[in-house]
Amino acid sequence: MRKFTFVMLFAFAASLSGCGYNDLQSRDEQIKASWSEVVNQYQRRADLVPNLVNTVKGYAAHEKDVLTQVTQARAQASSIQVTPEVLNDPVALAKFQAAQGALSGALSRLLAVSENYPQLKADANFRDLQAQLEGTENRITVARNRYITAVRDYNVTVRSFPVNLTANVFGFQVKPNFTVDNEKAISTAPSVNFDAAPKPGK
Repeated sequence: MRKFTFVMLFAFAASLSGCGYNDLQSRDEQIKASWSEVVNQYQRRADLVPNLVNTVKGYAAHEKDVLTQVTQARAQASSIQVTPEVLNDPVALAKFQAAQGALSGALSRLLAVSENYPQLKADANFRDLQAQLEGTENRITVARNRYITAVRDYNVTVRSFPVNLTANVFGFQVKPNFTVDNEKAISTAPSVNFDAAPKPGK
């Protein structure tokens, strides 16, 4: 009886492998790992914001509107709970993406304003933060691209016959992905080179 049970279990495991179950599991885990890296890099950027705001404030305290926008955008982005469920919820993922996009926009406005303050640009702490932010933006771009690729590969697998039959049985569904108006925008990190920043009015 024990031998029969073992044979049946082996046959069942082999059938799961043959019908794509293991591949679905592998791709699903790859998505989770890629997502964790996306979140880590966005968090890394958020952690830089307080020091960046305080440094700018030391030289440009009257730029209250821009400083407030950055602080509020960071708070909004950080308030979204990035749970595994987000990966299956298009609305939640879009909300997360919108919050991160708002922070990106606020940071861009802060960097543009900073161009008006030569002493700020010469500050060693500010220059260090600039380098860290630029590196983080690059990491965000790489992490997003990896996540987009992982979801794309998973979704193709879920839709492909005969794996789609297995996916239906075990509840594997197509996952939402990041959306971009221009895919080139995520393959090149935003420039944060203050020396090249446009001056107001130009």
